[in-house]
Amino acid sequence: MSFQIPKDKILCFDGAMGTMLQKRGLKLGDIPETLNLCAPDVIASINREYLDAGADIISANTFGANRFKAEKAGRSLDEMVTAAIEIAKEAASGYGDRYVALDIGPCGRVMKPAGDLDFEEAVEVFAEIVRAGTAAGADLILLETFTDLYELKAAILAAKENSTLPVFATMSFEENGYTFFGTSVESMIMTLEGLGVDALGVNCSLGPKQLVPVVEKILSIATIPVMVQPNAGLPVVEDSGMRYDITPDEFAQYVKQFCEAGVRIVGGCCGTSPEYIAKVKALTGFVTPRERGNERKTGVCSPKKAILFGDDVVIIGERLNPTGKKTLQAALREKNMDYLRSEAVKQQEQGAHVLDLNVGLPDIDEPKILAEATMAVQAAVDLPLQLDSSNVAALEKAARIYNGKPLINSVSGKRGSLDAVLPIVKKYGAAVLGLTLDEAGIPETADERLAIARRIVEAAERHGIPREDVLIDCLVMTVSAQQSQAMQTLHALQMVKKELGVKTVLGVSNVSFGLPQRPVINRTMLAMALMSGLDAPIMNPGDAGMAEAVAAYRVLAAKDKDAAHFIAKFAHADGAPIKERKEENSASLPHAIVSGLAREAQDAVKELLKTESALAIIEREIVPALDTVGRDYETGELFLPDLIKSAEAAKSAFDILRAHMPAEEKNAAAKQKIILATVHGDIHDIGKNIVKVIMENYSFDVIDLGRDVPAETVVEAVKKESANLIGLSALMTTTVVSMEETIALLRKECPGVKVIVGGAVLTEALSRRINADLYAKDAMAGVRKLQSI
Repeated sequence: MSFQIPKDKILCFDGAMGTMLQKRGLKLGDIPETLNLCAPDVIASINREYLDAGADIISANTFGANRFKAEKAGRSLDEMVTAAIEIAKEAASGYGDRYVALDIGPCGRVMKPAGDLDFEEAVEVFAEIVRAGTAAGADLILLETFTDLYELKAAILAAKENSTLPVFATMSFEENGYTFFGTSVESMIMTLEGLGVDALGVNCSLGPKQLVPVVEKILSIATIPVMVQPNAGLPVVEDSGMRYDITPDEFAQYVKQFCEAGVRIVGGCCGTSPEYIAKVKALTGFVTPRERGNERKTGVCSPKKAILFGDDVVIIGERLNPTGKKTLQAALREKNMDYLRSEAVKQQEQGAHVLDLNVGLPDIDEPKILAEATMAVQAAVDLPLQLDSSNVAALEKAARIYNGKPLINSVSGKRGSLDAVLPIVKKYGAAVLGLTLDEAGIPETADERLAIARRIVEAAERHGIPREDVLIDCLVMTVSAQQSQAMQTLHALQMVKKELGVKTVLGVSNVSFGLPQRPVINRTMLAMALMSGLDAPIMNPGDAGMAEAVAAYRVLAAKDKDAAHFIAKFAHADGAPIKERKEENSASLPHAIVSGLAREAQDAVKELLKTESALAIIEREIVPALDTVGRDYETGELFLPDLIKSAEAAKSAFDILRAHMPAEEKNAAAKQKIILATVHGDIHDIGKNIVKVIMENYSFDVIDLGRDVPAETVVEAVKKESANLIGLSALMTTTVVSMEETIALLRKECPGVKVIVGGAVLTEALSRRINADLYAKDAMAGVRKLQSI
C-alpha cells in the first residue's frame, strides 16, 4: 500500500530518536546508526514506544547515515540503512496503517563555495542513502534539519532521481526568520515547491513558542501541505542535568494551534519523547485539516532573496551578456570569473532585482562556462539569476547547479524548443521566459504573437509547469526598419496580460537601433511599455535615464508609496543633465572587501601601496571594512556565505601586504594564536570549521585539533604551542559535560588561558556554569569577543 497524505486527518510523526538513545546510555562519540546492527532491539523498542504513543509515521534510525559516517564507523552504509528500515517496518507491522520514513539529515560537510563539497558529490552522497532506503521498503523520504538550501536541493534531486517515494523536506530556522546559512522562508518555499516536494516546513533549532512567526509566514505562502516538528523548547541546565523548558502539555497546545492554523503534519524534534507525541496525538486527533487557499505567485529566488513579479517593477540587469562587450568576451575566454562577479555587484548596487547571465560565445564550452559563471555570480550577489542561452545543454547544467529558483531564458513557440526546454524547467523547478516566435519567425501582428504565447503556456501546463511560472516576452523590433512594430509589441503585451494572465518581460533597448539619440527612444518606449502592463524590463540598471523613467512610473502608478523612494533618490540631485552624471567610484579596497571581491581587493591594495605603507592600509582600509561586514552580519543584513567571502577578500589583500612589510610592521601585525577543538564525544564539526575559516581570515593563527578531542589532547596542544586562547565547540547536550571537564583540566594545567565556547546547545548562562571565560553565539561574535581581550 503506497503512502499518501490524507486530506481528512492530521498526520503525526514520532519524536526525537537521539533523546531516547541518550536515555538508554548512548556513549559519547558513538554513532547512533551503528546500533541498527549491534543493538537492533534498542532501536525497535524506541520505534514501538512512539507507535504506542500514536505516531502515524516513525522515522527510521538513519538521520546521520551517510558514506562519511559509515567510513568512520567501519560499517557498510547499505547495511546500516537497510537494518534501520527493516527494524522500523517490523515494529510498525503490528499497528495497522502506520508508515516508515527514510530519515535523512545534512551530510556533515559544507557545500562549495563556502566549503569543499561539490554539488554533484553531494547528490551522490544522498543518492546512496535513497537507493538503500527505497530498496529496503521505506514508505516515504524525510529530509530534515537542513540549513543550507543548496545541500537540500542536492538531497531532493537525489530523492527524485533514485526513487518514486513521496518527499517531505524541512529546514531549521533561527528567530530572525532565516536559516544559519541565510535561506529565507520565502526562498525555501519557492525552491521546494518548484522541485516538487510533497510537503515542506520547519523542524528543530527552536521550541514551538519561538517558531510561531516562522510557521505563520510559511502558512501564509505555501500551497502544499506544511509540516512542523519543533524542539521541546530551549535547553536548560540544572544540577540534575540538562532538560528542555516546554512540558509535554505545553508542547501539545502549541502544536494544536499550529494545526488549527493550517499545519497538516506534526511531530517532535530534540528533547521530545513518546510522552510529547501522545499528548500531541490526543489534542490533534480530532482537528480537521484546514484548507488555506494560498495562490501561487510568479517569482524567482536566490537562497536569501525572493523576487515576485507583478506587485512592482522588476528590473532585470542586462550587462552580463557578451554581445558587443569586448572586455566581457575576453574575461569569458580567460575564465576570469572575478570580472563577472564585479559586474554583478555593480548591477546590484545600481538597483537591479534579477540578473540576466549569458556567456554565449562561439569558441567556448558554453555548458561548462555557464555553470561556472552561475556559481561565481551567485557567490558574489544575492540576486536571483535569469539563465540565458540558446544551448539546451548549457541551460540544463546551469539550472541543475543553481541555488534557488532561476528564470530560464528562454523557450519559443517552436516545437523543438518546447520539447527540449520545458522538461528542464519542470525538473529543476524553474520559471521560464517564453519568446513569441516560432518556425516562421517573429509575427508582425499582436494577434499572432498572442497565439504563440498561448501555445507556450498550454505546452508548459501539459508538462506540469504551472501558468504562474511562465513569463512572456512579446519581443521589441527595431523601429528604424519596422516602425509600426513598436505599437504591435505593446498591443501584444496588453493582450497577453489580459487573456493569459501571465507576467511579461521585455528587452527594450533594441527598439532604437540605427537611430540618433537612442536613450531618448529607449526610455520613452520603456515608459509606454510599463503603462501597457510590462512587469519586468531587461535593461542596463546603470543607465540613468532608464532608471529615472522606472522611478517616475512607480510614483505615477502608486507603486512607490508617498514617493518615498523617488524622494530619497532625487531630493539632492544636482540637476545636471543625465549624460553628465557620474557613477560613484566603487573601485576601493573597502568596497571590494564588503562585496567579497578578492581580485578587486588585490588590485586596490597594489594601487594603495604606491602611496601608503602596508600597516597604514591595514589600519585605515581593511580593519574598518571588516568592522562594517561584522556589523552587517550581526544585524542580519549579511549571512554566513557573505561573511566568508568578505573575510577571504580581506585575506587576499593581506597576503599581498605582508610581502611589502618591513620586519617591525610584520611584528606589529603578528597573528594571535588560538587552539580550536570539538570536545570529546562530539563528532559534529561544521560549526567549528566555520569558526576556523572566519578567524583565519581575521588574522588569527588557528591550530585545529579536529573533533572528538580528549581534554588531555587540548592541554598538550596548549603547552606545545604556547597558546593562551582556546576555543571549544559542542553540538550535543551530552557533550557539555566533556566541555566542562576540558575547561577544568585547562584551569589546573594551564592557568591564565582564556577559553571561549560555542555550539548549538550553549548559552551565556551555561558557559558561566561550566567556567568558560567567554561565550560566542556564532563565528563573528567569537571574533568580536577575542578582539576585545
